Amino acid sequence: MHPTTANRPALLLAMGPGVAERLLTDAHRTRLASLTRTDPDLVAADLTAPDPRVAAALAEAEILLTCWGATPLTDEVLDRAPRLRAVVHAAGSVKHHVTDACWTRGLRVTSAAAANALPVAEYTLAAILLAGKQVLGSARRYAELRADHAWLTESADWGNYRRTVGVVGASRIGRRVVDLLRPFDIDVLLYDPYVEVPPPGVELVTDLDELCARSSVVTVHAPQLPSTYRMIGAPQLAAMPDGATLVNTSRGSLIDEQALLPHLLTGRLHATLDVTDPELPPPDSPLYTLPNVLLTPHVAGSLGNELHRMADQAIEEVTRYARGEPFAEEVRASDLQRSA
Repeated sequence: MHPTTANRPALLLAMGPGVAERLLTDAHRTRLASLTRTDPDLVAADLTAPDPRVAAALAEAEILLTCWGATPLTDEVLDRAPRLRAVVHAAGSVKHHVTDACWTRGLRVTSAAAANALPVAEYTLAAILLAGKQVLGSARRYAELRADHAWLTESADWGNYRRTVGVVGASRIGRRVVDLLRPFDIDVLLYDPYVEVPPPGVELVTDLDELCARSSVVTVHAPQLPSTYRMIGAPQLAAMPDGATLVNTSRGSLIDEQALLPHLLTGRLHATLDVTDPELPPPDSPLYTLPNVLLTPHVAGSLGNELHRMADQAIEEVTRYARGEPFAEEVRASDLQRSA
Protein backbone atom coordinates (compact mmCIF):
# COMPACT_ATOMS: atom_id res chain seq x y z
CA MET A 1 0.00 0.00 0.00
CA HIS A 2 1.18 3.53 -0.72
CA PRO A 3 1.34 6.08 2.11
CA THR A 4 -1.32 8.77 2.14
CA THR A 5 -0.35 12.08 0.58
CA ALA A 6 0.08 13.76 3.97
CA ASN A 7 2.40 11.03 5.20
CA ARG A 8 4.56 10.84 2.10
CA PRO A 9 8.11 12.13 2.57
CA ALA A 10 9.02 15.23 0.60
CA LEU A 11 11.60 14.54 -2.10
CA LEU A 12 13.74 16.87 -4.17
CA LEU A 13 15.63 15.92 -7.33
CA ALA A 14 19.20 17.25 -7.14
CA MET A 15 21.57 16.56 -10.03
CA GLY A 16 23.43 18.19 -12.87
CA PRO A 17 21.73 19.91 -15.81
CA GLY A 18 20.10 17.49 -18.23
CA VAL A 19 20.75 14.41 -16.08
CA ALA A 20 17.19 13.92 -14.85
CA GLU A 21 15.86 13.91 -18.41
CA ARG A 22 18.12 10.98 -19.27
CA LEU A 23 17.76 9.19 -15.94
CA LEU A 24 14.01 9.20 -15.33
CA THR A 25 11.26 7.91 -17.59
CA ASP A 26 7.65 8.99 -17.28
CA ALA A 27 7.03 5.75 -15.40
CA HIS A 28 9.77 6.62 -12.90
CA ARG A 29 8.26 10.06 -12.30
CA THR A 30 4.81 8.56 -11.81
CA ARG A 31 6.21 6.09 -9.31
CA LEU A 32 7.98 8.84 -7.37
CA ALA A 33 4.78 10.86 -7.27
CA SER A 34 2.95 7.89 -5.75
CA LEU A 35 5.58 7.47 -3.04
CA THR A 36 6.59 11.01 -2.16
CA ARG A 37 5.58 14.63 -2.27
CA THR A 38 7.70 15.92 -5.11
CA ASP A 39 7.63 18.26 -8.06
CA PRO A 40 8.89 16.04 -10.90
CA ASP A 41 9.60 19.11 -13.01
CA LEU A 42 11.82 20.77 -10.41
CA VAL A 43 15.44 19.63 -10.62
CA ALA A 44 17.93 21.43 -8.40
CA ALA A 45 21.12 21.62 -10.43
CA ASP A 46 22.66 23.96 -7.85
CA LEU A 47 21.47 23.82 -4.26
CA THR A 48 23.39 27.01 -3.48
CA ALA A 49 21.71 29.12 -6.16
CA PRO A 50 19.31 31.91 -5.04
CA ASP A 51 16.28 30.20 -6.55
CA PRO A 52 13.19 30.56 -4.31
CA ARG A 53 11.59 27.37 -5.65
CA VAL A 54 14.71 25.32 -4.90
CA ALA A 55 15.12 26.95 -1.50
CA ALA A 56 11.52 26.16 -0.55
CA ALA A 57 11.76 22.56 -1.75
CA LEU A 58 15.10 22.05 0.00
CA ALA A 59 13.68 23.38 3.27
CA GLU A 60 10.89 20.77 3.09
CA ALA A 61 12.87 17.84 1.66
CA GLU A 62 13.20 14.68 3.69
CA ILE A 63 14.91 12.86 0.80
CA LEU A 64 17.32 14.10 -1.84
CA LEU A 65 17.36 11.98 -4.98
CA THR A 66 20.78 12.72 -6.47
CA CYS A 67 22.78 11.68 -9.48
CA TRP A 68 25.79 12.92 -11.43
CA GLY A 69 26.59 16.58 -10.93
CA ALA A 70 24.86 16.88 -7.57
CA THR A 71 25.86 19.84 -5.40
CA PRO A 72 28.24 18.91 -2.54
CA LEU A 73 26.20 18.68 0.64
CA THR A 74 28.20 21.05 2.80
CA ASP A 75 27.17 22.44 6.18
CA GLU A 76 25.93 25.55 4.38
CA VAL A 77 23.62 23.50 2.15
CA LEU A 78 22.46 21.24 4.96
CA ASP A 79 21.64 24.23 7.15
CA ARG A 80 18.99 25.04 4.53
CA ALA A 81 17.61 21.48 4.70
CA PRO A 82 16.52 21.03 8.34
CA ARG A 83 14.18 18.13 7.56
CA LEU A 84 16.59 16.14 5.41
CA ARG A 85 17.01 12.54 6.55
CA ALA A 86 18.23 10.58 3.51
CA VAL A 87 20.28 10.90 0.33
CA VAL A 88 19.36 8.39 -2.38
CA HIS A 89 22.02 8.46 -5.09
CA ALA A 90 20.96 7.10 -8.48
CA ALA A 91 24.56 6.44 -9.56
CA GLY A 92 27.73 4.89 -8.17
CA SER A 93 30.15 6.72 -5.89
CA VAL A 94 28.77 9.24 -3.40
CA LYS A 95 32.17 10.74 -2.62
CA HIS A 96 31.63 13.72 -4.89
CA HIS A 97 28.70 15.16 -2.95
CA VAL A 98 28.27 13.34 0.38
CA THR A 99 30.53 15.22 2.78
CA ASP A 100 31.56 14.66 6.38
CA ALA A 101 28.73 17.01 7.33
CA CYS A 102 26.23 14.40 6.14
CA TRP A 103 27.63 11.75 8.46
CA THR A 104 27.90 14.20 11.37
CA ARG A 105 24.20 14.97 11.01
CA GLY A 106 23.25 11.30 10.84
CA LEU A 107 21.89 11.28 7.31
CA ARG A 108 21.19 7.91 5.78
CA VAL A 109 22.80 7.37 2.39
CA THR A 110 22.28 4.80 -0.31
CA SER A 111 23.58 4.45 -3.85
CA ALA A 112 22.88 2.58 -7.07
CA ALA A 113 26.47 1.37 -7.28
CA ALA A 114 25.25 -2.21 -7.72
CA ALA A 115 23.22 -1.22 -10.78
CA ASN A 116 26.14 0.73 -12.22
CA ALA A 117 28.53 -2.18 -11.62
CA LEU A 118 26.78 -4.46 -14.08
CA PRO A 119 27.52 -2.59 -17.35
CA VAL A 120 31.13 -2.08 -16.26
CA ALA A 121 31.46 -5.80 -15.58
CA GLU A 122 29.79 -6.62 -18.91
CA TYR A 123 32.22 -4.34 -20.75
CA THR A 124 35.10 -6.01 -18.91
CA LEU A 125 33.89 -9.50 -19.77
CA ALA A 126 33.67 -8.53 -23.44
CA ALA A 127 37.17 -7.05 -23.32
CA ILE A 128 38.56 -10.23 -21.74
CA LEU A 129 36.95 -12.57 -24.25
CA LEU A 130 37.90 -10.42 -27.24
CA ALA A 131 41.48 -10.18 -25.96
CA GLY A 132 41.76 -13.95 -25.79
CA LYS A 133 40.61 -14.24 -29.39
CA GLN A 134 42.99 -11.44 -30.49
CA VAL A 135 40.00 -9.71 -32.10
CA LEU A 136 41.42 -6.19 -32.18
CA GLY A 137 44.66 -7.16 -33.92
CA SER A 138 43.17 -9.68 -36.30
CA ALA A 139 40.39 -7.29 -37.37
CA ARG A 140 42.91 -4.60 -38.20
CA ARG A 141 45.17 -7.00 -40.05
CA TYR A 142 42.20 -8.38 -41.98
CA ALA A 143 41.29 -4.84 -43.05
CA GLU A 144 44.86 -4.27 -44.21
CA LEU A 145 45.32 -7.62 -46.04
CA ARG A 146 41.88 -7.95 -47.62
CA ALA A 147 42.97 -11.39 -48.81
CA ASP A 148 43.14 -15.02 -47.75
CA HIS A 149 45.53 -15.64 -44.90
CA ALA A 150 46.66 -18.60 -42.79
CA TRP A 151 44.66 -17.51 -39.77
CA LEU A 152 44.54 -21.01 -38.26
CA THR A 153 48.31 -21.25 -38.29
CA GLU A 154 48.77 -17.78 -36.88
CA SER A 155 46.20 -18.32 -34.14
CA ALA A 156 47.89 -21.27 -32.45
CA ASP A 157 48.20 -19.32 -29.17
CA TRP A 158 44.79 -17.63 -29.34
CA GLY A 159 41.63 -18.60 -27.54
CA ASN A 160 40.02 -18.48 -24.10
CA TYR A 161 40.22 -22.13 -23.05
CA ARG A 162 42.08 -22.33 -19.73
CA ARG A 163 43.16 -18.73 -20.12
CA THR A 164 44.20 -17.09 -16.83
CA VAL A 165 42.61 -13.79 -15.90
CA GLY A 166 43.90 -11.73 -13.00
CA VAL A 167 41.33 -9.54 -11.26
CA VAL A 168 42.80 -6.67 -9.26
CA GLY A 169 40.35 -5.58 -6.58
CA ALA A 170 37.38 -7.41 -5.09
CA SER A 171 35.24 -4.30 -5.43
CA ARG A 172 31.58 -4.53 -6.33
CA ILE A 173 32.59 -4.48 -9.99
CA GLY A 174 35.49 -6.87 -9.49
CA ARG A 175 33.22 -9.40 -7.82
CA ARG A 176 30.68 -9.00 -10.59
CA VAL A 177 33.39 -9.70 -13.17
CA VAL A 178 34.30 -12.87 -11.29
CA ASP A 179 30.65 -13.94 -11.37
CA LEU A 180 30.36 -13.29 -15.11
CA LEU A 181 33.49 -15.34 -15.79
CA ARG A 182 32.08 -18.45 -14.08
CA PRO A 183 30.44 -20.02 -17.17
CA PHE A 184 33.73 -19.92 -19.09
CA ASP A 185 36.72 -22.26 -18.98
CA ILE A 186 38.88 -19.51 -17.53
CA ASP A 187 41.12 -19.66 -14.47
CA VAL A 188 40.64 -16.61 -12.25
CA LEU A 189 43.18 -15.11 -9.88
CA LEU A 190 42.24 -12.37 -7.41
CA TYR A 191 44.41 -9.80 -5.69
CA ASP A 192 42.93 -7.72 -2.89
CA PRO A 193 44.76 -7.11 0.40
CA TYR A 194 41.45 -6.89 2.29
CA VAL A 195 40.16 -10.29 1.18
CA GLU A 196 40.97 -13.35 3.26
CA VAL A 197 38.64 -15.90 1.67
CA PRO A 198 38.20 -15.73 -2.11
CA PRO A 199 34.96 -16.51 -3.95
CA PRO A 200 34.48 -20.18 -4.84
CA GLY A 201 36.66 -21.32 -7.73
CA VAL A 202 38.93 -18.29 -7.50
CA GLU A 203 42.57 -18.39 -6.40
CA LEU A 204 43.57 -15.62 -4.02
CA VAL A 205 47.04 -14.25 -4.77
CA THR A 206 48.70 -12.15 -2.10
CA ASP A 207 51.38 -10.67 -4.35
CA LEU A 208 50.36 -8.32 -7.17
CA ASP A 209 53.52 -9.03 -9.16
CA GLU A 210 52.71 -12.74 -9.07
CA LEU A 211 49.19 -12.13 -10.35
CA CYS A 212 50.54 -10.06 -13.24
CA ALA A 213 53.15 -12.68 -14.09
CA ARG A 214 50.61 -15.50 -14.23
CA SER A 215 47.81 -13.73 -16.12
CA SER A 216 47.09 -13.45 -19.82
CA VAL A 217 44.67 -10.64 -18.98
CA VAL A 218 44.93 -8.32 -15.99
CA THR A 219 41.77 -6.34 -15.28
CA VAL A 220 41.80 -3.50 -12.74
CA HIS A 221 38.85 -2.88 -10.40
CA ALA A 222 40.40 -1.32 -7.32
CA PRO A 223 39.04 2.01 -6.01
CA GLN A 224 40.85 5.29 -6.47
CA LEU A 225 42.57 5.86 -3.14
CA PRO A 226 45.96 7.24 -2.12
CA SER A 227 47.10 3.65 -1.54
CA THR A 228 46.13 2.56 -5.08
CA TYR A 229 47.79 5.42 -6.95
CA ARG A 230 49.95 3.90 -9.74
CA MET A 231 49.48 0.45 -8.23
CA ILE A 232 50.10 -1.01 -11.68
CA GLY A 233 53.57 0.38 -12.27
CA ALA A 234 56.83 -0.60 -13.91
CA PRO A 235 57.45 -3.80 -11.87
CA GLN A 236 53.94 -5.14 -12.45
CA LEU A 237 53.97 -4.30 -16.17
CA ALA A 238 57.36 -5.90 -16.62
CA ALA A 239 56.05 -9.05 -14.94
CA MET A 240 53.19 -9.44 -17.42
CA PRO A 241 53.86 -12.07 -20.11
CA ASP A 242 54.50 -11.09 -23.71
CA GLY A 243 51.19 -10.62 -25.51
CA ALA A 244 49.20 -10.10 -22.30
CA THR A 245 46.38 -7.55 -22.13
CA LEU A 246 45.77 -4.90 -19.48
CA VAL A 247 42.14 -3.83 -19.02
CA ASN A 248 41.30 -0.72 -17.01
CA THR A 249 37.72 0.35 -16.30
CA SER A 250 38.47 1.78 -12.86
CA ARG A 251 40.42 5.05 -12.82
CA GLY A 252 43.38 6.12 -14.93
CA SER A 253 45.45 7.05 -11.89
CA LEU A 254 45.76 3.39 -10.88
CA ILE A 255 48.11 2.74 -13.81
CA ASP A 256 51.46 4.36 -14.47
CA GLU A 257 50.85 5.22 -18.11
CA GLN A 258 54.41 6.44 -18.63
CA ALA A 259 55.61 2.99 -17.62
CA LEU A 260 52.92 1.33 -19.75
CA LEU A 261 53.60 3.22 -22.97
CA PRO A 262 56.95 1.57 -23.85
CA HIS A 263 55.32 -1.87 -23.59
CA LEU A 264 52.52 -0.71 -25.88
CA LEU A 265 54.79 1.02 -28.38
CA THR A 266 56.84 -2.14 -28.88
CA GLY A 267 53.69 -4.26 -29.09
CA ARG A 268 54.78 -6.45 -26.17
CA LEU A 269 51.55 -5.76 -24.31
CA HIS A 270 48.00 -4.96 -25.36
CA ALA A 271 45.54 -2.73 -23.53
CA THR A 272 41.84 -1.96 -23.33
CA LEU A 273 41.54 1.41 -21.61
CA ASP A 274 38.19 2.98 -20.81
CA VAL A 275 39.85 5.43 -18.41
CA THR A 276 43.15 7.27 -18.62
CA ASP A 277 45.13 9.83 -16.66
CA PRO A 278 44.36 12.53 -17.61
CA GLU A 279 40.81 11.48 -18.40
CA LEU A 280 41.15 12.94 -21.89
CA PRO A 281 44.54 12.03 -23.36
CA PRO A 282 46.32 14.87 -25.17
CA PRO A 283 45.71 15.03 -28.93
CA ASP A 284 49.17 13.66 -29.72
CA SER A 285 48.86 10.64 -27.41
CA PRO A 286 49.81 7.37 -29.14
CA LEU A 287 46.94 5.68 -27.30
CA TYR A 288 44.58 6.94 -30.01
CA THR A 289 46.39 5.19 -32.86
CA LEU A 290 48.30 2.19 -31.51
CA PRO A 291 46.98 -1.00 -33.16
CA ASN A 292 47.26 -2.95 -29.90
CA VAL A 293 45.21 -0.47 -27.85
CA LEU A 294 41.43 -0.25 -27.60
CA LEU A 295 40.76 3.22 -26.18
CA THR A 296 37.19 4.16 -25.28
CA PRO A 297 35.86 7.42 -23.77
CA HIS A 298 34.78 6.21 -20.31
CA VAL A 299 31.70 4.39 -21.61
CA ALA A 300 31.92 1.18 -19.56
CA GLY A 301 29.61 2.54 -16.88
CA SER A 302 25.92 3.19 -17.26
CA LEU A 303 24.88 5.15 -20.33
CA GLY A 304 21.84 5.35 -22.57
CA ASN A 305 19.07 3.06 -21.39
CA GLU A 306 21.35 1.65 -18.67
CA LEU A 307 20.67 4.80 -16.66
CA HIS A 308 17.15 3.51 -16.17
CA ARG A 309 18.53 0.53 -14.24
CA MET A 310 20.09 2.95 -11.76
CA ALA A 311 16.82 4.84 -11.53
CA ASP A 312 14.98 1.58 -10.86
CA GLN A 313 17.31 0.76 -7.97
CA ALA A 314 17.13 4.27 -6.53
CA ILE A 315 13.33 4.27 -6.60
CA GLU A 316 13.28 0.87 -4.90
CA GLU A 317 15.30 2.48 -2.10
CA VAL A 318 12.85 5.39 -1.94
CA THR A 319 10.08 2.79 -1.66
CA ARG A 320 11.84 1.15 1.28
CA TYR A 321 12.30 4.49 2.99
CA ALA A 322 8.64 5.43 2.52
CA ARG A 323 7.65 2.12 4.08
CA GLY A 324 9.95 2.61 7.04
CA GLU A 325 12.22 -0.23 5.90
CA PRO A 326 16.03 -0.24 5.89
CA PHE A 327 17.86 0.49 2.68
CA ALA A 328 19.06 -2.54 0.74
CA GLU A 329 22.24 -0.78 -0.42
CA GLU A 330 23.05 1.57 2.43
CA VAL A 331 26.38 3.40 2.32
CA ARG A 332 28.22 4.09 5.57
CA ALA A 333 31.07 6.47 6.22
CA SER A 334 33.42 3.58 6.99
CA ASP A 335 32.70 2.06 3.56
CA LEU A 336 34.26 5.03 1.79
CA GLN A 337 37.73 4.35 3.19
CA ARG A 338 38.07 1.35 0.89
CA SER A 339 35.61 2.02 -1.91
CA ALA A 340 35.21 4.36 -4.84
